[in-house]
Amino acid sequence: MAVTEAARTEVLCAEAAAATDTTGGTVAAGRAAQELGLKRGEFELAVHLGIVRTTAERAGGRPRVGREEIRRLRSEDGFPDAVRERVRTVGTAEGARLLGISPVRFTRLARAGCITPVTFYLNRYRAVVWLYLAQEVLGFAARAPQLLAGNSPVWMRARLDAGTDWRARNWRAQRIERLLSRTEDPWRRAAVLAGALDAVQLAEVVDDPYERAYLAKVRPEPVFGPPGSVVARETMAQLTQADDPDEILWRRINLIMELDGARASRQAPRPGDDHRPVLVTDSDPVPVSDPGTEPLLDPAPGLLARLGLRSRVTGRRTVGNGLPTKIVE
Repeated sequence: MAVTEAARTEVLCAEAAAATDTTGGTVAAGRAAQELGLKRGEFELAVHLGIVRTTAERAGGRPRVGREEIRRLRSEDGFPDAVRERVRTVGTAEGARLLGISPVRFTRLARAGCITPVTFYLNRYRAVVWLYLAQEVLGFAARAPQLLAGNSPVWMRARLDAGTDWRARNWRAQRIERLLSRTEDPWRRAAVLAGALDAVQLAEVVDDPYERAYLAKVRPEPVFGPPGSVVARETMAQLTQADDPDEILWRRINLIMELDGARASRQAPRPGDDHRPVLVTDSDPVPVSDPGTEPLLDPAPGLLARLGLRSRVTGRRTVGNGLPTKIVE
């Protein structure tokens, strides 16, 4: 009888496993985080950093994590502490303690661009609180110990005296690079770059409304569950947008270059299309159905025209487009 009960239990366990895994050996993000011993925010960060590899997104769905990927991580030495340590974040006070310096000096280093935040959260006063990877903070100390004591170098004092704060800009740059590294699809790559521009800037670079709609459709979404509060979503949307004239110009140029490759690979869907991508062969670099498409090798004057450069561009983010939330030190 005992053997029968054991066999029955084994069958029930197998059926339960099959019921929770019906997508070819993958699990949802929440289940993966649980099996890896990670909290929600830790798992999101692990995916963003490439520590946890996800499968390709299904249409209308979110990325999933393969069973084999979970087994790989669980078999690593020091699991689960080793994985959690790689995504451990610190704020200003704890980061200063790691480096043996004052919180004021830590903030100055971060504002000057020496230490790049990896994420943020909103405190109860709706102020942005930046967080840093503990491993990157320690790595900075090993690379530049001279900046932890004594007088700050001239270039750093000049930046701080001018009121410069590189935290958001560096966070954006690092985030964009990581998102780009996760996809080879040219339209998705263009969508990542488009996310760094506000609606007005984007319309000046991408004047086709159907292309803008397609970029919005294929833009990467949060991996884990629904986004946070309305204020958190608004703050995230604003922090992801370039807010310095030279940064805006750089993102516009990069978007144009990526967009040329995307258009060469296939056209953005339009009303009445059969929703199949239009592939372009080497012998036909520009789709014949779109005679208005510009050539890929655009001369410098054409590039400037496509950038939509106007006198107001160099200063447009200085008036009426700041963050509604504070940035805490």
